[in-house]
Amino acid sequence: MSNAWAGKLEKIDNYRWRIPKGYRPEMQTDGIVYGSERIVDEMRQDQALEQLANVACLPGLVGPAMVMPDGHYGYGFPIGGVAASATAGGVVSPGGVGYDINCGVRLVRTELTREDVEPHLEQLVHQLFRDVPSGVGSSGAISLSETELRQVAQRGAEWAVSRGMGSGDDLAHCEEAGALDGADDSAVSPRARKRGSDQLGTLGSGNHFLEVQVVEEIYDAEKAQAFGLLDPGQVTVMIHTGSRGYGYQICDDSLVVMQQAVRKYDIPLPDRQLACVPFGSPEAERYLAAMRCAANYAWCNRQVITHRVRGAFEKVFGLGERKLGMWLVYDVAHNIAKVETHEYAGRKVEVCVHRKGATRAFGPGQPQVPEDYRAVGQPVIVPGDMGSCSYLLAGTQRGMEQSFGSTCHGAGRVMSRTQAIKQGRGRDLAGELKKQGIFVRAQGRDTLAEEAPYAYKDVSAVVDSCSGAGIAVKVAKLRPLGVVKG
Repeated sequence: MSNAWAGKLEKIDNYRWRIPKGYRPEMQTDGIVYGSERIVDEMRQDQALEQLANVACLPGLVGPAMVMPDGHYGYGFPIGGVAASATAGGVVSPGGVGYDINCGVRLVRTELTREDVEPHLEQLVHQLFRDVPSGVGSSGAISLSETELRQVAQRGAEWAVSRGMGSGDDLAHCEEAGALDGADDSAVSPRARKRGSDQLGTLGSGNHFLEVQVVEEIYDAEKAQAFGLLDPGQVTVMIHTGSRGYGYQICDDSLVVMQQAVRKYDIPLPDRQLACVPFGSPEAERYLAAMRCAANYAWCNRQVITHRVRGAFEKVFGLGERKLGMWLVYDVAHNIAKVETHEYAGRKVEVCVHRKGATRAFGPGQPQVPEDYRAVGQPVIVPGDMGSCSYLLAGTQRGMEQSFGSTCHGAGRVMSRTQAIKQGRGRDLAGELKKQGIFVRAQGRDTLAEEAPYAYKDVSAVVDSCSGAGIAVKVAKLRPLGVVKG
């Protein structure tokens, strides 16, 4: 969609804007847009805001439909979309989760410094590229039997830890301890099972990556210390991937069912991509059971990759895990629907929060936040493009009140992959990045072009919008040193 959006938008404050409920007669609630004036002007260039108005038409929403400042056009929901649907009278929509179920990101800190890593950087990136399979349809060293795949779907990251790939400390620092309850493998199709049988421990393609980073700036020393980031110059590793073909197929299968069920339940929709069913219906229960399997697969996938990343560092630096200090800061989901209890309009409500290209960002004191972080709030990991920077944020109480404990998930695209490849023709993107001190390994030139820095928004402007709105607070800035792309 290339036509600029010209709908009605009211300014609430410097970082919040409203599409009023009256913009369209079918809207059940307002749409709230997070972002500076510059960010919102960018968002008007596609139809993401019209998609937000569409989401606001869904029955049973509690509070407004929202889009974060990294928002852009997606399938059904805009990427960056957040909507809380009542468990009594609301709906479940796969379009509010997306195809890459529990695409998410984790951050691993180390005891290494930039001075330790730079002399070995190229060797390290090559080792990571060898040890973590990447690319379209990539298969890993782990081939799962039907029984093992069922266990992964139910147990998530704990399955990998039970096989020596990590520790209980890793699980304590994952959202949901690395597994959602209620996963049921019987809701997963044979085709999805087949696709998931040999992709565990693989990075995949597209915007998925491994990134060796350095802490460039610390904004909040207390929170940074709690999260294990001690000083500028410290090296970290970011891992961004999801549920691979397993989750994609689960979404695809569910949409077929949902689009038929919409007629059964007589739910009027402004866009068929918002196909949904009543919460608690057999179709909703089956989708959520399968979606949870994919979410657990993704947490297990990132856990296996973390184990391989630790192994690569040990090979290159000749140090054991204890001396390397490679412990998990946190792991968060970006594409998921979860039943949560929130306070809204002075009362507690149970809602199914759809976050699509958005991060859970619970504030201080919340029992779902790991005990060692509870006083400062949940870590929020926001990857940028491979030529600029990423951020570590923390959730806030205002975010709990305004956005159901949600914030942005990344930079957000401003250019389609096709456009990015076209613009990258004839350019040596790897060479350009190397001149900036960033060494990149990728499966192909098109992969680099698709994910080139110019294809993304300014992640600093995105993060500043969330910080300005008070739904997250900046903790640290991280700069890339070495990147593995699928």
